[in-house]
This record gives sequence, structure tokens and C-alpha cells, in this order.
Amino acid sequence: MPIRKNGDHHTHQLHGAQFHSYVAPSRGSRQLCAWRTELESGTAGAPHTVSHEEVFLVLHGSPVITLDGQRDELSVGDVVLVPELATVQLDNPGDSDASLWVTTSVGLTAVTVDGGTVTPPWTC
Repeated sequence: MPIRKNGDHHTHQLHGAQFHSYVAPSRGSRQLCAWRTELESGTAGAPHTVSHEEVFLVLHGSPVITLDGQRDELSVGDVVLVPELATVQLDNPGDSDASLWVTTSVGLTAVTVDGGTVTPPWTC
């Protein structure tokens, strides 16, 4: 069904973050993936290079993004376009939790700093 009610998602955990998957091939999508990322306060993300563009929309909190070496503090309502092949790291150094809505296309993979390739399960 194309409508996802609140709570109708699959949750995954990686690097101290939770990923709540709403749209992915396993959920009936052919082209898009969308999820909500939740970062607890004090979370440091892992840098990785993405194979596809991603769009982040800050829903809550004040996360910090490092995109190709440039660090920026974000606030509610900010939108970030992560280009294909960019290196990105998302942190939440603040005292409160943060959440973001993320959208990308099917097939996203990420290469970690140690050279490993990850296919995020929330995109499958």
C-alpha cells in the first residue's frame, strides 16, 4: 500500500543511529528510498562516501554535517543535498536528540573510510 501510517516502518541501527525505513524496494518502491534518521545526543557518525545523491531535511534538533570536509551546523527546516560520490558524516554533538528525513534513489551504497562497501538495509 502506498500510504505509510505513523509507526509503519522497519527500524535498523548502525553507528549509534536509528534508521526508520518507510519507502524502499522491500516496501513496494521501484525508484525511491526514504527514511527517518534519529541521532541520540552525543552521537558521532561514521564518514562514508555515497554512490547516489541524498537529500536530508532536519526535523528536530541541531545535527552537524561534514560534507566533503566542510562542517556545518544544521537546524530545523534546513535541507542538505548530498552529491553523488560525496563524503558525508552526520553528528549530533548537542544535548538533545536530532532527527532527519532522508530521501535517495534505489541502489545506494556507501564506502567507509576503511574501504568497505555497505548497502544500507533500510534502502533494500
